[in-house]
Parts: sequence; structure tokens; C-alpha cells
Amino acid sequence: MTRRQADTGGGYVDLFADIAATWRPDPIEVTETITAGPARDLAALLGTDPPVDVLPPLWHSVYLLDRPTRAELGDDGHPRDGYLLPPLPERRRMFGGGVAEFVAPIRIGETVTRRSAVANVRVSEGRSGALLLVRVQHTYLVNGVERVFDHHDLVYRDPTAARPASASDVEDAETPKKVSWRITLPTDPVTLFRFSALTANAHRIHYDHPYATEVEGHPGLLVHGPLLALAMLELPRRYAPQASVWTYAYRFRRPCHAGAPVEITGRRDGADVLMFAGPSTHISGFASLTRPQ
Repeated sequence: MTRRQADTGGGYVDLFADIAATWRPDPIEVTETITAGPARDLAALLGTDPPVDVLPPLWHSVYLLDRPTRAELGDDGHPRDGYLLPPLPERRRMFGGGVAEFVAPIRIGETVTRRSAVANVRVSEGRSGALLLVRVQHTYLVNGVERVFDHHDLVYRDPTAARPASASDVEDAETPKKVSWRITLPTDPVTLFRFSALTANAHRIHYDHPYATEVEGHPGLLVHGPLLALAMLELPRRYAPQASVWTYAYRFRRPCHAGAPVEITGRRDGADVLMFAGPSTHISGFASLTRPQ
């Protein structure tokens, strides 16, 4: 869809409302055979052993990727007119969180189809002004049978509004309590570059410091939301290896900026796992180890 212009009196506020009311692209599908290479590369990045057969929960994130040509990219490194991207004249996009349900594992060697659709679009208000919230639903199938449901919540800011919240805007932060599991995730530029390459993500906020700070107004490079989500799930994988993760919900209430390593912490809470990334509860995850009825 052609990008729409924010030329009404209400600017992006009216444009967001119009898109929320009318933009519903048709679902799309892609198919790929799962090979060992991407999982091996992700394991190296996370500092863990690669899987032999079954992909760990959420590791499907490094497969069935969109690979636009250079000519199809905008100035920010994102696809200029991606099919499931809202038709905005200028995008300020961040990953807000997601929910995944693992019905059955995906195995190396299987041929997987991903069916993607826009599930919900709405307008909200944040610290930096109006926000367009888009939920994209991905369904992963093998031989027509659903294996994984994976919802992504994407946040689009008004580029003409105030800067995004910085790492110092933590007056309502809480410190994670009674955590007993912990690992450390490097957030240096090398790690961010490796994850960008692994996921075919050319968004400049992850590797171009002048662009991230001077154009988009961040205090530094941004750590990828999907990388933080994967790192949090390493806790049950390493500390409760016999347990199975059936559902996983995670939320990013603040951006995480590159620099010092991020401490990933968590604890077992009965049949559930609570997880956090960083010194506050702004980035959190909840995994259920109980199979849904």
C-alpha cells in the first residue's frame, strides 16, 4: 500500500486513527526448510550449545526472514513499503513485546510455513505522544498442522513528537525480587551487529549511533527486542532443562540501550517462570511450564 501523508490538521494523530480504522492487509505465507545453520549461529551469539534436533522455544525467530533488496529499504534501514508495515510517510518503530504459544516443537529438517496477518491496529498515547500499536500474528505450520502461534506487538511513534523515553526515565521502576536464576547478555555493538545480520534486520537504530541519537532521538543504540526475548527464555532452558515452555508473554515498557552487559534474571514460581532483563521490571517475561487445557 502506498504511504499516506500526514497533511491534515491533526498530523500523525489523524493519520494513526485513519490507519487503525481502515488498514487491514491480506495474510501472506512463506515456506522454508529448517536447516541447522541459523540455530548454530544463534547458539554462538547466546553462548550456549546448539540444538541437535528440536528448536528451543522462540528460536524459529531466526528463520523464514524477510530479505528485501537494498533498493527496497528506506533511509532508516527498514523496508520502505513492507506488506505488513503501516503506510506511514515516516516511521519510528520499536518492538513492544509479544505472546507465543508452543503447541508442538519445530525440528531441524522440517519444512515450515509461516502464515502472517495483521490481527489488531489501535491508537494509544505514550510519554512521547500518539502511538500506533500494531499486532501481527504469525502461525507456523508443518504439513498444514499448527505448531507455534507467535504474536508481535509493534509500536510506531509520531516522528514529530518529543524524544522517546531514555534510560534515566525510571521513576516508576521496580527492582526484580527474589531472583535465583541469572545470566549475562552482552549489549556491545558487535553483539547487536551479529544479531542484526542473523535476523536480516537493517534497522539503523541497532548499529548506526549517529542515526539512532541524532535522527530518532535515542540516547544510544537500541538492543533488539527479539534478542532480549530470546535471552530471557534461556533461563528456563538452562536452569529447568527438563521442563517444557508452553506459553511465553513478554513486554518492553522501556527501550534497552547498548553499553554495559544486561543481567537477565528470573525465578521459578510454581509452574511458571518470571523473567526480567536489566535492573528494573520494565522489561519482563512470563513463561508457563503447564500445558494449556
